[in-house]
Amino acid sequence: MKCLVPILSTLCLCILTSLALQGADSRPNPPASAPRPYPDRLQWWAEGRFGMFIHWGPVSLKGTEISWSRANTNPKCPNRGSIPADVYDSLYREFNPTNFDAARWVGLARAAGARYMVLTAKHCDGFLLWHSRASDYNIAATPFRRDICAELAGAARAQGIRIGWYYSPMDWRDPDFRTERHAAFLGRMRAELRELLSGYGPIDLLWFDWDGHEPLYDQARTYELVKALQPKIVINNRLDLGKGNTDRQILSPNADYYTPEQHVGAYDDQRPWESCMTTSRRNQWAWGGAEDGVKPLEVCLGMLIRCAGGDGNLLLNVGPTPAGDIAPEQAALLGQMGAWLARNGESIYGTRGGPFKPGDYGVSTRKGNTVYVHVLEWLGDTIALPPLPARIVGSRVLGGGKASVRTTPAGLEVSVPERDRQPLDTVVALDLDQPALGLAAVEVPAPESLATGAKATASNTHQNQAQYGPDKAVDGRGDTRWATDAGTTSAWLEIDLGRPMTWSRVVIRQAYPELKRIRKYAIEYWENGQWKACHRGQHPGATVSARFDPVTARRVRLNLTEAGDGPTIWEFQIYRH
Repeated sequence: MKCLVPILSTLCLCILTSLALQGADSRPNPPASAPRPYPDRLQWWAEGRFGMFIHWGPVSLKGTEISWSRANTNPKCPNRGSIPADVYDSLYREFNPTNFDAARWVGLARAAGARYMVLTAKHCDGFLLWHSRASDYNIAATPFRRDICAELAGAARAQGIRIGWYYSPMDWRDPDFRTERHAAFLGRMRAELRELLSGYGPIDLLWFDWDGHEPLYDQARTYELVKALQPKIVINNRLDLGKGNTDRQILSPNADYYTPEQHVGAYDDQRPWESCMTTSRRNQWAWGGAEDGVKPLEVCLGMLIRCAGGDGNLLLNVGPTPAGDIAPEQAALLGQMGAWLARNGESIYGTRGGPFKPGDYGVSTRKGNTVYVHVLEWLGDTIALPPLPARIVGSRVLGGGKASVRTTPAGLEVSVPERDRQPLDTVVALDLDQPALGLAAVEVPAPESLATGAKATASNTHQNQAQYGPDKAVDGRGDTRWATDAGTTSAWLEIDLGRPMTWSRVVIRQAYPELKRIRKYAIEYWENGQWKACHRGQHPGATVSARFDPVTARRVRLNLTEAGDGPTIWEFQIYRH
């Protein structure tokens, strides 16, 4: 839970974790150029591409979100949680995570293929996971007593994993924070940072957070203190952010990278960035209880691949249990991520994004003289890519198999036999006659859907709200959707193309966690006074690309014949081919 995002903003967070839709950014596109080199200090972080985030504290006893579930005691802070402050602030008396094993946590990170770890040493609730003299609200006062930060830092170094601390400069529990006594708070804040950065050996990364309110942290002196204690430390962008800012801004030369939250950042090879995202099925950061669960592998792996393809990192979060375990379902997911990286890691680690920008097909990465094309969705027998100012001297499919690459006046056509395609990501390595990093990134044109902007009607719209209307399924955007009322068991979405057109492919896009809501569906067209089906299917995933014999019709319908819990569609697209 990063502090700017309300805890259960279901609509927003579900979009952000969709495999099928690429996160958007409102910044203007910079002039095309080769990727900007990383500073030497940032090389390890950039080459790692993948880190493990850990949100943990006494609040895990409640299974609610960290900090945000605490009731507000300071009008200058944004939390309005349901747990009374005196109850929340007393949870530490019961916090006794006897199953905590730092070496096991680090082992899980290594098994996942993560190259660094970031622990919430202090979140906005003010609780400290280390032994502190600056504040008595810390792990030493719990029945457990042991210093979590000390044990995790030692285990990480022993196993060759970089270690970083999440530190909230906000303290919503501190009675002096953002008051006329704020100077006293700043003294305690600096004392905490001094302990955290001088008592645990080399610390590789410091992850500040923000809450959208006044950033009153004496930033110049704070940065000076941090860099005096840890000269090689990497620092994110959030210490400087306040009202009117976004997590995509870097406002100080002391900050190294920006931090899109709960979505994959847009392509940017000029400024370093890292998306922080959750494994939790409900998008919760802290432990969400036994009923929470995790996102599917295709979603989490898609996060990593799309981050790398956008020239960014992924910081993937787990929330340990009150007993100190990383839940079996989270551990299993991490293991699956690691198994994929063991086979395909050369296309992620040490790469830069591009030169083909992310698109419906997937993404690309590059290093040395090689471009790796990650095909996440085969929209046809071939993938059409723009031309490169380089000669392709060889090609291969990671994991085995053959790729065919044909150069045409329009660009490249890449194909792989179906038997050699991988279920989640087919990685085609293109070997060039020159360094791939010298190439400017290029857009990959996507075919235009015949449905975009067409008149759309539906049998049902969630609470008759325009923001969930049927037109949102054909607006060509990845941040809007058509939604139906909860409990809806069947529904239809009709598209009027304006005139008869010939089409032979339909794409349906959903987002997690709504994937299981549609059980049976049909693609239908209106002919001679009745609806006729050209395709039927069951249990669609994040993306369905249905092909059939060409149909000529003006009216098209997605008929959800069997559904539950209010089906919702992000995009319904119709293509000629």
